[in-house]
Order: sequence, then structure tokens, then C-alpha cells
Amino acid sequence: MRPLPWPRWVGALLITLLLAACALPPRTAVSTNAPDLWSGRMALTVEGDAGQSFSGLFVLEGGPEHGNLALSTPLGTVLAALRWAPGHAELRSSHGVQTADSLDALLRDALGSTIPIQALFAWLRGDAATAADWQADLSQINDGRLTAVRAQPLPRATLRIALDH
Repeated sequence: MRPLPWPRWVGALLITLLLAACALPPRTAVSTNAPDLWSGRMALTVEGDAGQSFSGLFVLEGGPEHGNLALSTPLGTVLAALRWAPGHAELRSSHGVQTADSLDALLRDALGSTIPIQALFAWLRGDAATAADWQADLSQINDGRLTAVRAQPLPRATLRIALDH
């Protein structure tokens, strides 16, 4: 399946919003069956010749195996919705629907790169997990703030998160 053409800012937004979820403090579940849920605001700056920046809102629910991610503008317009489960991942946007057998495959097809999903959910719980190419600063996570930097591969990207409490 040939990936849909994506403007660069959509890829940057998706990466940013996925990483933005990293900054959330642990939440107390309402019940033992309640999914994890994180939301907040984020900003991503991508350096380089075609420097880009984006800010927006995200809502992330679930975990590495099953989950949903909604990305929206500060005014609440949904830009993209991502859903995944074992054996299936789906991305819905104004460009249509794109599916794959796994979240990693979908992200690789849509963005040309994968996201450290296992580390992402560990970071959300306040655990300092390692992720290739990304350095997350969890020192202010209890205040609902996170900064994550990807130095390699270029271009350098900086993600800043402010979580809803």
C-alpha cells in the first residue's frame, strides 16, 4: 500500500502529539478496568532548512497494545485520530483513512519513522525509560511539564508539553 501524501506539518504534528503524551504525571484510575487517559497542550519546533513549529492539543488513551490518540487545534478542530490494537492500526484525517498491521508499521508508512511507544507510556507514568534518538526530561513531570529533544537524526526537534491537571 502506498502511503498517502502528507504535508510535513502533519507528520511533525503526529510525532509531536505522540511524544507530548510523554509528559503527563501518573493518574489514579477510577477503577481497575479504567484506561489511562492523558491530555494537554504541546509545542514542537523542528529546526533545519525548512524549520517548522506547531502547537496544539492532544488526548491520549490506553497503552502500548491498545490505544487512541486525538490531535486537535487550539480551537478544538480534530486534525487526526489514531487507533491501535494488536494486529491493526488506523489513522483518520482529512486525507482519508490509512491502515496497517501494527502501530509501528502505520507510523513508519505515514511519517517515515516509528515512535518509541513503550517508552512513551512509561514516561507518561513518570518512569525514566530510554528511547532511541530521544532524551526526555522528566524533572518537572509532577508540575505537568516535559521537554523532550531528538538530536539525531537531523533535523533536531524539541517538544514542550504542558499537561492538563
